Amino acid sequence: MEIAFHIGANCTDDDRLLKSVTKNQPTLAERGIRVPGPARYRRLLRETIQHLRGAEPEPGTRDVLVDAIIDHGETTERLVLGNPAFICTPARICDAGCFHELAGFKARALATLFPDDRIELFLGIRNPASFLPACWEQTRGRAFEEFMADLDPRTILWSDVLVRLREAAPRAQLTVWCDEDSALLWPELVRALAGMASDSPVEGAHDLVDEIMRPEGAARLRAYLDKHPPANAAQHRRIVSAFLDKYARDDAVETVIDLPGWDAALVAELTAIYEADLKRIAAMEGVRFISP
Repeated sequence: MEIAFHIGANCTDDDRLLKSVTKNQPTLAERGIRVPGPARYRRLLRETIQHLRGAEPEPGTRDVLVDAIIDHGETTERLVLGNPAFICTPARICDAGCFHELAGFKARALATLFPDDRIELFLGIRNPASFLPACWEQTRGRAFEEFMADLDPRTILWSDVLVRLREAAPRAQLTVWCDEDSALLWPELVRALAGMASDSPVEGAHDLVDEIMRPEGAARLRAYLDKHPPANAAQHRRIVSAFLDKYARDDAVETVIDLPGWDAALVAELTAIYEADLKRIAAMEGVRFISP
């Protein structure tokens, strides 16, 4: 069985991608692709991993988990799961002075629980210049210095996290994209997570665009696409990009960063480091990097 798991990151699409995939359930079910509700597996997997603490699970644990996640008698070829806080909660991303310290542990635990299944991990990443402030805002009053745990933001590299994921679960396929590009990539991301063919019709293909675009722009985009169906994904991205340039809501696409000790120069430096890191990620073996 294939198990596709959208593992985050925190403060990226916030479960929107999983919800868009869920809109395609009737079609997916015909192909044995199941998208169970998060209540059926998030706490179950979290508590199972916490209980094991890195130890090997008892024989039969995998079957017990699958039986709890899907309905009895369902034919399942692919299981689509998601949890933006699977690696860790936003408050713990810098614990012990290491960016996403638990990434390897969590990926190894997942691979151990489902040793004979084909695991696919999906991860949306985000510029640390905006990612760190967004996560800090969810820490309920902790000082920013405490949240950072003495970690220099200039040392934060998503490629380091991906290396640990690959080392912990070398058989797992890893799909990565930038949250900043998600609106352009949404239909492709839905298809990838669901395991759909690249030319399959997609319900919820414009869910994210609808959120960040002014209503009149969203309506005009749909009318244009109905009249001029794009020939391929690249053409679809160009069309959406053109409409976003004209109709995107400023409050949805612009991020104001106001942190103690942070200035425009540091934000620019972190952004340059992130962009250089993306080039490394695109060249990483075993990583499928989806980009415009």
